[in-house]
Formats: sequence, structure tokens, C-alpha cells
Amino acid sequence: MSQARISRRGLFGAAGAVGVAASGLLGAPASAGQGYRWRNVEIVGGGFVPGIVFNQSEPGLVYARTDIGGAYRWHPATGRWIPLLDWIGWERWGWSGVASLATDARDPDRVYAAVGTYTNDWDPNPGAVLRSRDRGRTWQVTELPFKLGGNMPGRGMGERLAIDPHRNSVLYLGAPSGHGLWRSTDHGASWAQVTAFPNPGTYRADPNDTSGYSSDLQGVVWVVFDPRTGGRRKGTQTIYVGVADKDNPLYRSTDGGATWAAVPGAPTGHVPHKGVLDHEGGFLYLATSDTGGPYDGGSGKVWKLDTATGAWTDITPENGSWGYSGLTIDRQRPGTLLVATQIAWWPDVVFFRTTDGGATWTRSWDWGAWPNRVKRYDLDITDAPWLTWNAVPPLPEEAPKLGWMTESLEIDPFDSGRLLYGTGATIYATDNLTDWDTGGTVHIAVRARGLEETAVLDLISPPVGAHLISAVGDVGGFVHHDFADPGLMFDNPTHGSTTGLDFAGLVPATVVRVGNPTNGTRFGISYDGGATWTPAATQPDGITGGGRIAVSADGGHVVWSPDGAAVHHSADGGATWTPSSGVPAGARVESDRAAPRTLYAFAAGTFYVSTDGGASFTAAATGLPAEGDVRFQAVPGLAGDVWLAGGKTGLAYGMWRSTDGGATFTQLRGVDEADNVGFGKAAPGRAYPAVFSSAKVRGVRGVFRSDDAGRRWIRVNDDRHQWAWTGAAITGDPRVHGRVYVGTNGRGIIVGDLH
Repeated sequence: MSQARISRRGLFGAAGAVGVAASGLLGAPASAGQGYRWRNVEIVGGGFVPGIVFNQSEPGLVYARTDIGGAYRWHPATGRWIPLLDWIGWERWGWSGVASLATDARDPDRVYAAVGTYTNDWDPNPGAVLRSRDRGRTWQVTELPFKLGGNMPGRGMGERLAIDPHRNSVLYLGAPSGHGLWRSTDHGASWAQVTAFPNPGTYRADPNDTSGYSSDLQGVVWVVFDPRTGGRRKGTQTIYVGVADKDNPLYRSTDGGATWAAVPGAPTGHVPHKGVLDHEGGFLYLATSDTGGPYDGGSGKVWKLDTATGAWTDITPENGSWGYSGLTIDRQRPGTLLVATQIAWWPDVVFFRTTDGGATWTRSWDWGAWPNRVKRYDLDITDAPWLTWNAVPPLPEEAPKLGWMTESLEIDPFDSGRLLYGTGATIYATDNLTDWDTGGTVHIAVRARGLEETAVLDLISPPVGAHLISAVGDVGGFVHHDFADPGLMFDNPTHGSTTGLDFAGLVPATVVRVGNPTNGTRFGISYDGGATWTPAATQPDGITGGGRIAVSADGGHVVWSPDGAAVHHSADGGATWTPSSGVPAGARVESDRAAPRTLYAFAAGTFYVSTDGGASFTAAATGLPAEGDVRFQAVPGLAGDVWLAGGKTGLAYGMWRSTDGGATFTQLRGVDEADNVGFGKAAPGRAYPAVFSSAKVRGVRGVFRSDDAGRRWIRVNDDRHQWAWTGAAITGDPRVHGRVYVGTNGRGIIVGDLH
């Protein structure tokens, strides 16, 4: 979960305000967001939460950042997270990755987010600092002369972005890719590199990675102010900065950032993931690991610096096969800290707690009589029961786990009993943390309602049974009857990522799926709308990934286009598979919704048709987009009616329709670009289904609906609701006119309904 070379220095000015109202730009295609209400189909969580940030002056004000799914603010009255970056659009999709976040203690209405998903060429756009004066309701943007990596290695370290607690017009930002340390003196409107800062970092996860993903410098990773060294008339004078450099990990300024020097005696050999300062005792604590994480880390230490004497103390709780990252201090009792193993896949993460500044520690769990563990906590996953991944592992492992990738770990500064922490899939919380110290049980529960961070790979909405069945990256897929509940996770087999779905047009309770299993095979079939599944008895040789799947309208024939192998077909529900002829490996496959044994495929600009249940295919229409992603769907109830969308900027790109089973296609006028297509219930008084697409129509990007077979298009979303990249999956609901399900790459499944 879950894609900088600019060296220009000096001031980089503001790019102006971001509009968050309906654009009204469409003209002929109709006005934006016509009467739609938007919400999530709830899975609850689903992705990595690398940062949780409490405001230090206002109780209850807390933010969370995600690696690909934007930022959120906690809403205490409802117990839910509020998404703050849904206005980010298609062209700036990378801004949905949040590399760091800061909330202002002097002016709690101010919040900042440093955004950008990848520092290599996967993301074409520069990073930016977003700034808000109304807690994230509206934003202004300053683009940066370099990229940021909200989804890059090392993204759990931090926070890279920090506000001077005494002069809140001053902010610092630690940059990756060799760009060093940056400062703003005007509330984030403009930024300049701190040229006096001596070290942009040296650590790379994998220097030999030619993609640039793992070979980029992870850079300057956190900034911490010592609030005892400033006041009303001057900014904070002492500032600590952590750098991803195993030899020189820690720097300090004692003159408000004018000059910098390495901190004498700073521990070497590890990367400093986190730094927290005891604002009363003057101790700086570090959590370190041998890697930048978040998936790895084999050794690490916890250190304590007495800033008055310069003395360092190794206060590592245990030397194990893990690094340390999540580190938090109790602001009500600054000698009390909690630190987490940054990663400990087996049997589980460990939290360590000290109430005496690191002299002694206790564990969240201890070993009992093998293979049992004695735990100081219990774990409630009622809000996200899928967190077991359908597993019952042998002890000492358990499902669900206490955590993994636990880099965000924060005690509420106003409530010693309240702890929030992020994992690779959710946010957990407790309100009775202090019971740990008296032998009680700490009650931990999912606290991720409202936070939806999944990458959606496919969607279907059959005309009977569940309204929605979804294929989701990292957390498999779900059957949803009620959008306010997490849904039923696929099992037998359980997929880490489900990559393709289909249902039989004439027998819609028959559903097939493929994916990448956590257990079992890559194929499953259901005859009861996804309530129960049967795995394939066999699967083709050579498969490297789930690929795509289609089932004929009569439910009797399945065509599978897996990654790493040829297209195959089965006439016995996956018991046996035979290679299909006449179709290239890797082709995208779909079914006709009305012709019983007709299936389709597409590859490299050519459309293919099978009328024998997928045993053989014949090339039909050519001259379709040969580059870029292309997706297509057949119209329910109308044999041979197929819509195709996709292409590449500067080449063939748009939407095409065939009414003769793929023999010929006609391009739709007015659709500049289109990336997917789906169908829903026809409008009142009309027979043809509503058509939906994530597209650009007459120069405007958005989510569109046509009620007249593509002659006219209505933009149904607005500028407040764009959700970055929405090209993977879209479908209407065959039972509810106007309802649309939009798959996002990090904001989960969005459902829109007419008011």
C-alpha cells in the first residue's frame, strides 16, 4: 500500500488557493455534481497508517496520514475520521500520498501536509506543502522544487514537517533525494533550502535498484524543537534533526537554525526513525533501526540523551531481531514512554513501556509455557473482523496480530490512558493504557471508522444478492449488502489481493474471482453470490499473479488470463483448465452479459471474440488503442453490445462502442479520454442502462453518467470529491438508478447516490 532530481534552490512561491466548490465548467455536458451524495462503502481501514499527530494545545484534535490515501482528522463527537484531501484530482494524483503532517499548537486551526507519493519517475508531479487555516476543510498549495515520497521506503519515519512552537510562522521540512532541510518563515507559503544544514542523508534501502524506488536517498527524516529554548519574542533556539545516515544521524542548532552541527557522541550504526523530547527533563529519546522500514528491520536500539550534560545512555529494552520505530512520550508524565518493535512478523510486534525514563521496561506480552503468550492486553476487532485474514495460525502466532509496521504510536498529550497506533492495515486505540502499570488488562480496539485506505482493482454489482462485490489490493475483497458495515471478506481461498471478478449475466449468483493467495489457490467460484466459495482443484502451470477472469453468461464456462501464463478456459468450475487458442497471453478478458457462451478479450489494439465458451478466440476489430490501459464491459441484457475505454495521452485515447459483438467499434464524440466503463439501472422512462465512466469530457475530468447511450454526459462528482486516481474500476447498480461505485487507488470504494 499503495508511483528528485530538481536541484533548484531558493524561495519557491505559493501556487494559490485550491478550489473546493463545484466547478460548473462543463457547459454542454451539464453542471458538476448534480444532486449526488458521496460516502464510502465501508471496509474500515485497509492500509498503512505511518503517522498519527496530536495537537499539543487542544484536547481531541488529532490527525492521521496515510501513504496513498490522503489525510484525516478525528471527529470526537462521531468517533470517526474525516477525509481531508478528497479534492485532489486526476492530474495531481500523487498528492494523495502524505509524507508528513503538522498541526499548530499556537493556532489549532492551522494544519499542514507535505504531499507526494513517489520520488522516482512513477509520479510525474513535484511534491507540495498544503496549508489550511480551517483544520483541513480548505487548502492552499505551495509546490516544491522536488518530489516527496509518501509511499516510498522509510515513509514511517518522522515527522519530517514541524512547526516552531513559539513562532508558528516558521516551519521546517526534511526532504528526501539529497535535497536536505527546508524552512518557511511565512506559514508555509514559500520555502527556502537551509543551506547551512550539512547533511542531506546517505542511506538508501537498495543502492542497486534501477527503478529509483529503493535506491533513493531517504534524506532528512524528522525535526524536533526544544520548547524550553524560545519565548514570546524569539523563536525556538534549539532544534534537533534526524538524518538517514548511519554514521551521522543527528544534528542540532542552538541559534534558531542559523548554524548546525552534529550532536557529539550520537549513536551510529542505525537509522534514527523517531526522536521525542522530554519537554520537562530535557531528555531526547531516539528509536533506531538498521533499515528505513516499513517492511523490514533486523536490529535497533533505543537511546537517551541528557541535553544538559551531553551524556548518552543506551536504554534499549531488548536486543532482538528487530528495529525500533514507534516511540511516544506521556506528556503528563514525561518519564513514561512507549516504544515498539518496528517490525516483528513472528510471532507479533512487541510494545515496551517504561515509567522511569528507560531504566526498566515491561513488555506488552511475555512468553508463558510454550507455545503460549501471557498478554497485558486484549484486542477487539468488531469494527473490522477481516483483520484475522480468515486465519487461525498455530501458536504462538495469533490472529489478529497486535500490530506490524508499527511506526505511528502516540499517547494523547492530555490523557495518559489514551493511545492510538497505526499498523499496516488499521488504527488501534485504547483508553486505559495506564492499567498496564497496575497489572490490569489494556483494552485495545479498532478505531478506524471513516478511514478507508484501500486500492480497488475491480467491482461488480450483480442484479441479485449483494449490491456490491469488490476486488481489493492487500486485503482481498468483500461482499457488501450494507455499506455501513465492513462486509464479508472472501475466503476459501483467501487472497491477499484479488485482481479480477466477474458474474454470470444470466445466472448472476455465479461469481468468479482470481487473485494472489495468502492460502489456497488463485481461483475461487461461488454459486450463492459470494456467501461461500469453492477453490480451483487445479490451476495452470507457470502462474505468477492472479490476472483477469470472466465467466460466461450461462455460468458454465470460465476464461482465465493469469499473469505469467497463457489464457486458459474451464468448463467444470475450475476443476480442469485447458489453454485457449487464438488469444495472446496477458489479454484482458470479459464476458458477454446475454449471449450464453460468448466471451471477449483485448490485447494490443485488437479485440477478440469466442463463441465456444473460451476454447477458441478469433481476432475481430483492430485499430483500437494499442498503448495504455484499456478496459471494457458488455451491456447487461443486450448481446453483442460492448463498450471500451482507455488509451494513452497523445495517442488513441477515449471511449468506443460496438453493437455487433466486437466486429466493429465506433468512437464516441466529445469524450476526450476515458479509463473505465460500467453500467447501472436505466433512468426512469428509458430502456438503455445508465453508463458510467471516469473520463475527461469536453476538457473536464470527472466521474460521468450518460442516460442516453453516450449522446450526453453529466458530471456527477464535483471538485470537492475527486479522489485522485479513479481509473481502475467503476460500475453502476442495476437496481438503483444513478447509483455509482467508484474504485480509487487509496481512498477505498466510493458510492454516489442521487439525492
